Amino acid sequence: MIGLAFARWIFGAPGSAIPVALTLYAVALAPLSGIAQPAGRPITIVVPFTPGTGPDILARLLGDEFQNRLHQPVVIDNKPGASGNIGTQFVARAAPDGLTLLMTSSPFTQNLALMKNVPYDPIKNFAPIVECGIGVVALVVHPSVPVRTTTEFVDYVKARPGRVDYASPGYGTPHHLAMELFKLASKTDLKHIPYKGSAGAVQDLVGGHVSAMFLPIHVSLPLVQGNSIRMLAVANGARMPSAPDVPTLDEAGFHVDLDYWFGLAAPAGTPKEVINRFNTLTNDIMNDPPIKAKLEAQGITTIGGPPERFADLIAREVVKWEKLLRAAGIAAE
Repeated sequence: MIGLAFARWIFGAPGSAIPVALTLYAVALAPLSGIAQPAGRPITIVVPFTPGTGPDILARLLGDEFQNRLHQPVVIDNKPGASGNIGTQFVARAAPDGLTLLMTSSPFTQNLALMKNVPYDPIKNFAPIVECGIGVVALVVHPSVPVRTTTEFVDYVKARPGRVDYASPGYGTPHHLAMELFKLASKTDLKHIPYKGSAGAVQDLVGGHVSAMFLPIHVSLPLVQGNSIRMLAVANGARMPSAPDVPTLDEAGFHVDLDYWFGLAAPAGTPKEVINRFNTLTNDIMNDPPIKAKLEAQGITTIGGPPERFADLIAREVVKWEKLLRAAGIAAE
């Protein structure tokens, strides 16, 4: 056990006689993570997406809190690419010692239905720790598009089938899937313009080179306030406190079944006690009122719960996206 190894490191070399009471005392006093190492190696949270995205925001927040509460260095390592596959595969192959974690999101399960050769199994290769939160995306347009409501946008697109374009950070991203599901719900035809990351897509939307996009709330709000884009609706069951005047897609009669979740996981084989300790610590952080308020202002609702809850979500999402994407006519590439 990692706790026993930690005790032996403090009180004697491996194999030396350690009184049972002393061992139990050392384990009880070990840092909450249960993963402290003699060499003081840092905890690395891998984010398989670019800086500034929802997973990156959560990873950096948790990283700061882990470091403050565990008194152990924490490194945030952004490894974007291939809709999250590059960073995710890296963690799948990492040692299950609790020192390498993954802050992931919806593409973690969506990719199985979108790609023919996904280099990891979200169920077999990972040990879920906790579902950290849910993000909300909004339907936005460039101000040059002469619409102010979702219904007006649908009418505008139907009058120009296949000629109104929309941007996304790439094939299979939540932004792309949200619009494809919206197209299915609204019976519209828009042209997809995929980019290699969020920066280029947002830049061209603001520049008027593309007409529309689904964007996370935390990215949308500053651009709306600067009159660079117009927000038509949020893809959520209820209006967001950070944008109370913006209606939901459901209010306009267009339901989009998109749960843009964020979660923390470890490589498969990570000891259960390590998973549980990280789960307890993360739940404490997510339930801290100032942190909850800070994330809510950015369109992220904290969730939490036991590891089993997150495991169930992952299993359900794998099945759900296979059905949804086939219904939308999106084939694996």
